[in-house]
Amino acid sequence: MLTGAALLDRHPQTAHHAAPMKSRFLSWLAAVGTGVALTAEPQVLNGLMVIVDNEVITMRDVMQSVAPAVEVLMRTYGNQPDVLRQKIQEAQRDALELLVERKLILHEFERSGFNLPETVVDERIKERIRERYGGDRAKLTKTLQSQGLTYEAFRKNIREEFIIGAMTHKEVRSPSEIVVSPHKIERYYAENLDKFRIKDQIKLRAIMLNGGQTRSAAAARRLAGEILARLREGASFAEMARVYSEDTYRTQGGDRGWIERGDLRRELAEAAFGLKPGQPSDVIEVGDTFWILLVEDAKANQVRTLPEVRDEIVTTLQAEEQTRLRREWIQRLKTKSFVRYFST
Repeated sequence: MLTGAALLDRHPQTAHHAAPMKSRFLSWLAAVGTGVALTAEPQVLNGLMVIVDNEVITMRDVMQSVAPAVEVLMRTYGNQPDVLRQKIQEAQRDALELLVERKLILHEFERSGFNLPETVVDERIKERIRERYGGDRAKLTKTLQSQGLTYEAFRKNIREEFIIGAMTHKEVRSPSEIVVSPHKIERYYAENLDKFRIKDQIKLRAIMLNGGQTRSAAAARRLAGEILARLREGASFAEMARVYSEDTYRTQGGDRGWIERGDLRRELAEAAFGLKPGQPSDVIEVGDTFWILLVEDAKANQVRTLPEVRDEIVTTLQAEEQTRLRREWIQRLKTKSFVRYFST
């Protein structure tokens, strides 16, 4: 596997100095009617957003960068225009900052006198073709054509991705390299008990019959009654679920695992959380469906213990520390670069 920092060779280069500039965030108002307008006048698309040293970032750059995220947001929040507008603005701001950081890191690579051998880029491209295109270079070519990209642009992007990854690895420790002290773990636990609180839970099995589809409601109700009678005579709930249940949990014997009250419809939750472990419910009619529930076990509202959540806390604190280290690194790059934001 190629490792980044080991492949960054240094060559002589004159140092570049620049004065820091006070930055301002750009905020856009997306036009929202039934959706969000993603088009703009050419002069707006080409408008300056940020200057980073001797390079510029335009609105077009930002919109191209954020386009995949916007598609997801429109599918998710398309019927909530105000929320959609806010989410898109946040995505645009994040995309702009990532583009700024990208240029800062690439400039630092050049400023530091590093050199990335072209053979490394060639190998990374071969890996990409193997991983994503089954080793078929023609598929890559067709994909690039459909995206309006040239091979040269693709190669440039691969090269920059490698440089950014290598430089980040060199300057920012990976989470696994970050040691978290027991004191920090205990303090985080004490200050975030609500994050580790478990609401009332039950381990549930269910049998569901459809009425009005393959049979009449009356027939489904009658069958549910017969199943319940057999359960009360001692029949295995799991086996009865495998035979009769008509939902996707049938093959698991109706096993729903551990669930909270909010995971169920109100009618089912009221019945399920009123049952004692081992006690099957009566037949519950919800719309055109008929249910029989069985609670196998129950847990009362409680806070998970520190030993139970220690690994989760370590992972969280390692990620937070890595984020802090990266933020400080980017800030140092900004202080020795010329960065100017433009508002519109």
